[in-house]
Amino acid sequence: MDGAGAERMTQTDQDLYWMERALELARRGIGVTSPNPAVGCVVLDRGGQVVGEGWHEYDLLDHAEVVALKEAQQHAGERVKGGTVYVTLEPCNHTGRTGPCTQALIGAGVARVVMATSDPNAKVAGHGAEALRAAGVAVEMGVREAEARRLNEGFACWVTTNRPLVLMKVAMTLDGRIGPPPGVQKPGEPYWITNELSRAAVQPLRWAADAAVTGVDTVLADGPLLTDRSGMRRRRKLQRVVLDSALRMPLESKMVKTADGDVVVFTVSSDRGKIGELEKQGVRVEVLPAEAGRVPLGKVLDKLGSEGILTVITETGTRLNTALLAGGLVDRVQLFVSPQIMGSDAVPAFKGMAQAIRMAEVEVERFGNDLGLGSLLRDPWKGSR
Repeated sequence: MDGAGAERMTQTDQDLYWMERALELARRGIGVTSPNPAVGCVVLDRGGQVVGEGWHEYDLLDHAEVVALKEAQQHAGERVKGGTVYVTLEPCNHTGRTGPCTQALIGAGVARVVMATSDPNAKVAGHGAEALRAAGVAVEMGVREAEARRLNEGFACWVTTNRPLVLMKVAMTLDGRIGPPPGVQKPGEPYWITNELSRAAVQPLRWAADAAVTGVDTVLADGPLLTDRSGMRRRRKLQRVVLDSALRMPLESKMVKTADGDVVVFTVSSDRGKIGELEKQGVRVEVLPAEAGRVPLGKVLDKLGSEGILTVITETGTRLNTALLAGGLVDRVQLFVSPQIMGSDAVPAFKGMAQAIRMAEVEVERFGNDLGLGSLLRDPWKGSR
């Protein structure tokens, strides 16, 4: 729809429409903005015509507002003054790698700025809106807020807790089994629980994540590559993370054979010989102090967060699935459920949970005969861990 068509809508309808366009632009930044948030922006001139659009890419520095304003000023010149700007995240009011976006908006002379959501950082939230209002710019907040917050859950988690958001992915049967009974699966080869449509749906999840986490038991059983095979653009390689207390990571595994600065093993073992062999293959080994003889999961998240990892997807087995949930470390779950029953001899997805984990507002999708069930367990926009 062009500006003329939008003029026939109410103000509320226009705001919803143009913010949806800004969200579409923001989604183009998935995979290329981290560790910054994905942000989109649309600029209308004072006559209501679209004159500039932009989204943020980390390596190109300029934030979405600056990109859109530059295009608008090139195409419309003085008509930008008195215009309206739609942006999916509150503009920054501080100097970091770039100058404040609020000053760019004020300098352009826009009359109104519509924001989807405030900045998730409590130390920053509201300051951008305050600076704009102080300069006489009308500010609206909360248009398509839920969609905007979903887009940047990882950033919100990271900026408030210094840890990445944890998305737990589990492929399982109707009776909650993730692997066949003993003797059925050939070691080192995958045993597919779900169908091809479900497996294809995992790739966009990896694409949107900065790291994928698995356990050495899964490496030994399934021999995964754990790579992003979505084919979509990303700024940095998906970090492949293995939790391996006793350092059993096979040198002949697919992950080691394909390591190119993108595989890290967390362990509590001090086996210098094995560490050296892995490092020769391009695998980074991080030795952490043990907790109950195991790799400390919280410290793994602390380390990943310190490296600018905003979101991790976990693809683990029974013990780690259970430990992550029981430890309160999972923010979102995504279950792919296959319509089959394996029975009690098969490998369970979870075991020995002290209390039930309840999912609210479950999103349901169909992948052929498989079901996808997704839910947020903890909202990263509402307080820290």
